[in-house]
Amino acid sequence: MRVRTRLAAGAVGALTLAGLLTGCGDAGSSGTDAPQQGASGAGCAPVAGDQLVVLDDDKKLQNTDNIIPAVNAKVAKPQLLAALDKVSAALDTPKLIALNKAVDVDRKTPKAAAEEFASANGLTSGIAKGPGGQIVVGAGNFSESQTLAELYNIALTAAGYQVKVQQIGNRELYEPSLEKGEIQVVPEYAATMAEFLNTKANGKDATPVSSPELDKTVSALKSEGDKAGITFGTPSAAQDQNAFAVTKAFADKYSLKTLSDLAAKCSGKDTVLAGPPECPQRPKCQAGLVEVYDFKAGSFSSLDAGGPQTKNALKTGTASVGLVFSSDGALATS
Repeated sequence: MRVRTRLAAGAVGALTLAGLLTGCGDAGSSGTDAPQQGASGAGCAPVAGDQLVVLDDDKKLQNTDNIIPAVNAKVAKPQLLAALDKVSAALDTPKLIALNKAVDVDRKTPKAAAEEFASANGLTSGIAKGPGGQIVVGAGNFSESQTLAELYNIALTAAGYQVKVQQIGNRELYEPSLEKGEIQVVPEYAATMAEFLNTKANGKDATPVSSPELDKTVSALKSEGDKAGITFGTPSAAQDQNAFAVTKAFADKYSLKTLSDLAAKCSGKDTVLAGPPECPQRPKCQAGLVEVYDFKAGSFSSLDAGGPQTKNALKTGTASVGLVFSSDGALATS
């Protein structure tokens, strides 16, 4: 599973989910069960289709997991942060989806995808030279993190640093290395990192500090980072967080754009929700859809967390709506 917290207290998308996804668990056996909450009404039967679209989270069920550079405080010079902030300024979610598609679907290397993006978006234009020196950029063990690390490499190299990208593993491995200065920079996710540092300092039952509001999440993140010797740059507009997708054909048939539309038009017995086994109990999955949107599916299909099983169920018409991750390369339009 991936390096970030999603379905529990935290606010995930390529096919390569790696690391640790707290509160998510491993993919379960497929099978369709009645959800905990009863559903009345006809609902919306699945509609097969090749193109997936994300329904807008208009009531802000998920927390803000924007991409943000994390830097060991001892090397966080203004020129270094400014170079990393150039990457943040160049990214939004559609561009992140395209980067993930280049790697996970088109099979380019993270380095090649990053170089093409940097060239197309003028990434190094106007970057000021810093004091130089050796910088190790850490990457998590999934392709999106590796591509982001390569973008940081390009920006920091343009700023005059000698950069090495090193794949570390999951957050439990790389965060202590970041604190100690064994690595100096790593791409992070605002809400998930805020909760990681919060629970590390205050215990697993600590009151959550992240929020659906980006400013509040980043403020809490920087406060937690100050205690750990970690500085954070400017968040990008790009997000990678829980999202709920349907086929475009399904959205068109039932005139859906938002999760509120889904709840209003598709609560009922024919609607099949797909996701990981723990989704029915998780506040950022089915339980949250019920609480925030009053959406009640007719049945739940126990598959995986934003992986190939869930996406295949949507495309083949065996699931109406499924949990995906908002930057998944499979969401790219052809």
